[in-house]
Amino acid sequence: MDTRFNMIGNELGAKFFKRFGTASLVISQSALPKTVQDLVQLRASQINGCGWCVDVHTKEATAAGETPVRLNLVAAWRHASVYTDAERAALALTEEGTRLADGNHGVSDDTWAQVRTHYSDDQIAALVCLVAQINAANRLGVILNMAGGSPQPSTLTTAASRIAD
Repeated sequence: MDTRFNMIGNELGAKFFKRFGTASLVISQSALPKTVQDLVQLRASQINGCGWCVDVHTKEATAAGETPVRLNLVAAWRHASVYTDAERAALALTEEGTRLADGNHGVSDDTWAQVRTHYSDDQIAALVCLVAQINAANRLGVILNMAGGSPQPSTLTTAASRIAD
């Protein structure tokens, strides 16, 4: 499986990725807990079928100390006892915000109320931006045919260099 296009090797693509990366720093440096960020990115990537993003975000979460049990159960989070109520609220928002094209109703009032219960305004801003950004990243990965499954440990820093290969 070969990547279709080298975005980093293209002047416009490189400019876009630089700014996209800078925007992600705002989110990663926010008050939204890192564990929540990892779970959100993994779940949206699973839904969108972006193998590259699933691979990178699983490896990033593992490197940050996330347990295999929690990572393995993300796809079935509603039927798993390993997530906090706050994490469940974030995962529900992620799913509802990701499945917009599936004829879904969007984000329900109940989900929004749960998010408001567990997160501050700054954390909500980061969470909403994160859901939007990971969905955009997933679309880039799928369109460009970026495959997951590299045996090397991935980080987002080294991942950008893989695009250029």
